[in-house]
Amino acid sequence: MSGATIEEFLGYWESEGAHYVRRGDYDWMAAQIPPGRVLEIGCGPGFGTQALLRRGCEVLALESLPACIEASAARCGATGVSFEVGDVLDLNPAQLARMEAFSPVAVVCWLMGAPATVTGAAASDGGRAVVAYRERVHRAVAELAARLPSVHLLHVVDRTLIAWQAKDLGRDTLVNYHLGKTLSGLPFAATRSQALYRKMDDNTVNAAQGRKMTPALRGAMSGAVPVLASLLATRRN
Repeated sequence: MSGATIEEFLGYWESEGAHYVRRGDYDWMAAQIPPGRVLEIGCGPGFGTQALLRRGCEVLALESLPACIEASAARCGATGVSFEVGDVLDLNPAQLARMEAFSPVAVVCWLMGAPATVTGAAASDGGRAVVAYRERVHRAVAELAARLPSVHLLHVVDRTLIAWQAKDLGRDTLVNYHLGKTLSGLPFAATRSQALYRKMDDNTVNAAQGRKMTPALRGAMSGAVPVLASLLATRRN
């Protein structure tokens, strides 16, 4: 889990994020974005921001939790990055104007986790609150990217579970999902070549994870592995 409170979330991600850094996961995500101005939605404790800076990007990070901005600023320093306190689900005109003035070429939302106080997650809901939260955020991010005329690329990454042997079929599923929900009616397109999975480890769904699922979902996920699901969408001409 990512933690129920903001303090637990930050404590969890200081350890978990460092593990992803060692594995090269954040650099893998950043490598899909060309150097330039990037609007990052939800910087968390700054591991993704750091990878974008290493990539040669200039970053404006929008983050709703001041504690995360403090952690990210301490990790990344002051060069090449600025921060905006705000929630992508509730932006005001002044925040939108600052983002438009920044003129990002790409918007990234690497939704690796959030505290339960943000997602509304409860142990008894079978993960439904987290799914609903992610769908709302992804859609809001895509709508924001569409409103910013300088944006040509939209990159979303999420953690999920798939049967690894069916990953090629899963790429079509990932594209169709985002085209039908995240990008529906917006000036962005994506193909299966822009849908990527990266295995996070070699462990299948374990007993502790399984106990949190409904019986039907537990059966469907038997043999699944945790992955990063990445989709890079481009603005249509």
